[in-house]
Amino acid sequence: MSTITPEAEVEVNTQGVTLGADPAGPAAAVKTHGVTLGSDPGSGEGLGPVDPLGDRPPALSRGFNEDSGAPAFKSTAPVATEPASPAPPKRPRAPSRERTIGTRVAGQPAFVLHSYPYKETSLIVDMFTRDYGRVALIAKGAKRPHSQLRGVLQTFQPLSGSWVGKSELRTLTGAEWVGGMLPLEKTALLCGFYLNELLVKLLARDDAHPRLFDHYVATLNQLAHNEPAPIVLRKFERALLRETGVAADLARCTATREAVQADRLYVVDPERGPRPERAADAWPRVSGKTLLDMEREDYSDAATQAQSKQLMRFLLAHHLGGAPLNTRQILIDLMQL
Repeated sequence: MSTITPEAEVEVNTQGVTLGADPAGPAAAVKTHGVTLGSDPGSGEGLGPVDPLGDRPPALSRGFNEDSGAPAFKSTAPVATEPASPAPPKRPRAPSRERTIGTRVAGQPAFVLHSYPYKETSLIVDMFTRDYGRVALIAKGAKRPHSQLRGVLQTFQPLSGSWVGKSELRTLTGAEWVGGMLPLEKTALLCGFYLNELLVKLLARDDAHPRLFDHYVATLNQLAHNEPAPIVLRKFERALLRETGVAADLARCTATREAVQADRLYVVDPERGPRPERAADAWPRVSGKTLLDMEREDYSDAATQAQSKQLMRFLLAHHLGGAPLNTRQILIDLMQL
């Protein structure tokens, strides 16, 4: 191999790359990462590893670096380029849906509808709240003897509840007794459990019904003051179906939109509303006067009380899907004693 004299050697060191003074000379060399590139592309000696699938590696052509004045090298081999594929169209981002379940709620008016044990020391409490509807909460440690929640989570007592969480089952963080209501006793107590069972079975969770909540409070007060239970219950049943969107206008026939006549007999389709009775109907027959009285919440007539009781029992059974009401059966059994 030829030797480069010191006089003819000009070095440009850039990141471990040494360029000889005359790239066209016999002894010019480029050393990169331990690979020596010679001046003769055809010799195979100085250009390092030769491509085993070809006769020779790509040749180098001499260029000129205008910035530094030093020779520059570039490959003369054609570079294959692939046509750029068009970018896929961007999918529009779906609008974010706001969550209806809050992360933290404090001081919410509430009543306990039902509770049952959870693990060893806790309870799962079904609460009816004014602004959040029916919610399920874990009361951690509520069964412990010294828990502050132990004596507070009682049915038919107005509470101020607080909870935290995003899932359907959240954590109760506090409950305070508000007071201001008489306790339910004897038959009124059973009627209260009947109301709670209706709410648990007919209300969806996290569906707010503030007007129904107010009606529930008024109904408990009426029962506590010994107002006639049949009338109080009929009004609440009617309000419950109306607030959940399944109660039709009892003053008009649904199909014809004609006004209900007090002296005619009707049946009430659970899905459509009143219509004139037919000979083949197996549904309860009620007079037009009863329907008009129920729409006005006037239950002073004994016939209206009796017919409305049968009608509401039929409608509730339909919307409950045939599920029995345990408290109603208890009331029936007590009446037979």
